Amino acid sequence: MVEACRVCVEAGAPGITIHPREDERHITAADIGDVASFLAPHRDRVEFNIEGDPRPALMKRVLEVEPDQCTLVPVRPGEITSEAGWIPQRDRELLEPVIAQLKGAGIRVSLFVEAESAAIDWAAELGADRVELYTEPYARAFEAGEEAARASFARYVRAAEHAHQRGLGVNAGHDLDLANLGLFATLPHLDEVSIGHALISRAIFEGLDPVVREYLAILEGRGVVDVGQGGRGVVHDGSR
Repeated sequence: MVEACRVCVEAGAPGITIHPREDERHITAADIGDVASFLAPHRDRVEFNIEGDPRPALMKRVLEVEPDQCTLVPVRPGEITSEAGWIPQRDRELLEPVIAQLKGAGIRVSLFVEAESAAIDWAAELGADRVELYTEPYARAFEAGEEAARASFARYVRAAEHAHQRGLGVNAGHDLDLANLGLFATLPHLDEVSIGHALISRAIFEGLDPVVREYLAILEGRGVVDVGQGGRGVVHDGSR
């Protein structure tokens, strides 16, 4: 795990995200400390983001290692990967004190939400600093063709504008890849994207260093897709 992080950082990745699930199928409890220790001397330029559901054991560990950001995501029983954002109003009593505790420790809080005004408003009411827009619907639309992709992207533009108006930063992630990232990187107010499964899958064949550089080239407007400087790329651990 630490070697993978080292390769990503040396390739220029400005952030590392890990998603420790309760069954440890991707990131183990030991990995959390190992990654935190490795990133400690790089924290002036490499952001550390821990993502997961707000279960007490994980939140305790987050408070111990003090990442730059904690992204809170819902978990559905039996899910293989994240399937949706938080449902507005349903988990207020669970999230509100956790958000307050994390912010009190100086940790930025992002909520994983659908690209909908109601979800964004709810995140702002809870005191989140950012939202992470769930991008699987965009990815599926992109696969359907240009017209569908543009229509879906317009929905995310509206969501990003609304989040910005509410004083929230804008992150995004889930099923973004080399094909669909070029358009999405032009999203207004985009702070960072988490790239996971597609990046790691391609790295099996091409190598982790060159694939990280491919994604950064798109985000920086130097790739095969001509895009503007949309935001920062964050290399994800692959669990999403």
